[in-house]
Amino acid sequence: MPVRKATHLALTLLVVAGIGVSASAAAGQATAPAKKSPSAKPRTGTGTHHAQTTKKTTRRERGQKVPAPERISEIQTALAKDGSFGGKPSGKWDPATVDAMKKFQESHGLNPSGKLDAKTLQKLGLGSQTAGLAPPMPPVSSSSLSASPAPSVHPRR
Repeated sequence: MPVRKATHLALTLLVVAGIGVSASAAAGQATAPAKKSPSAKPRTGTGTHHAQTTKKTTRRERGQKVPAPERISEIQTALAKDGSFGGKPSGKWDPATVDAMKKFQESHGLNPSGKLDAKTLQKLGLGSQTAGLAPPMPPVSSSSLSASPAPSVHPRR
């Protein structure tokens, strides 16, 4: 019985010290000690310890991304057909392209920001026919495309 009293005293001290004791250890069952990983850093100081996470966060870059040079050339060609762009398509989003975009947007009743948006691409004939017109629709699952459900059969009484 002295071992049981020592175990009880040790468990009580652990609880008082703020270290949780599992139900199996409280019941007197032996538990294996936790292994330290080789890269574990020793704790320093007192207070609450927060576990370190290895999750990498990706930061989102602010601002609008520049399209690929081929896409810029398509946009410049469409602006030239409209008469808003006077240069030769270069594939570079330069000040002349921004000015042409502003001119095009203003003449078509759009926000003359000089930046690409869905409505501007639609007016240029380069965008989606549905972008910016309505909220996105949820994807259609293959189960909803199946034929109507079979009628249920009820036994006769």
